Amino acid sequence: MCGRYAQTLSISELVDEYEIEGTVPQSELPHSWNIAPTNPIYIVTADSHGTGQIRSLAIASWGMLAHWHRDEIQARASQSHAINARMESIHEKPTFRNSFRTQRCLIPADGYYEWATALGDYSPKQPFYISSKETRSLPIAGIWSSWKNVEGEIITSAALITREAVGDLAHIHSRMPVIMPSDKWAKWLNPRTHDIAELQSLMNNPHPDAGLVAEPVSRMVNSVANNGKQLIEPVELGHPETLF
Repeated sequence: MCGRYAQTLSISELVDEYEIEGTVPQSELPHSWNIAPTNPIYIVTADSHGTGQIRSLAIASWGMLAHWHRDEIQARASQSHAINARMESIHEKPTFRNSFRTQRCLIPADGYYEWATALGDYSPKQPFYISSKETRSLPIAGIWSSWKNVEGEIITSAALITREAVGDLAHIHSRMPVIMPSDKWAKWLNPRTHDIAELQSLMNNPHPDAGLVAEPVSRMVNSVANNGKQLIEPVELGHPETLF
């Protein structure tokens, strides 16, 4: 799973990166190298206008609020368990399936963290920072929804979509985020795209790890109290924990 990530691009940089022409937040989120579940995050959405689309930038809470909850305490209690949706079953799960059909998004990230599992080649729980050496940010496929509390406040929440890890990344963890190439953004974001097979095809890229590089980092990232660029600085691993 993907449980932490970094995002430090400004609103103006995201507008440029994702070709946003619609609405944007009135204030910036702080730069963060340690975004955790339930934190506010940026999402890129789109509305259909004729034959085209208008992309907007919005702020959502990371972790889906299940639509059947009527009490906000209950909704928030389960939110941290719904931060990731599995590509293979997203169209079936009650928490995710409605949003998957009509409310898809992109979640910008500088990079994300993954912790080595006991089944991999590294010491269990060793954190790695995974980013792209080819693009400014990772456009992670996601879904979003709106939930209204008893006071009438509408809360937007979102989840990342994950898939089976491949290549070198599979030596660290069995899962990785679905990265959405820019030539697929229009179809992915289009709320009129409903066909499950087509949506699965958009997520199933032939080289999902293209351009991604994993580097071991300090265990400081384990604590949400820690933040700053030092969290993504590579560290050396002792023998036999050599990198790829």
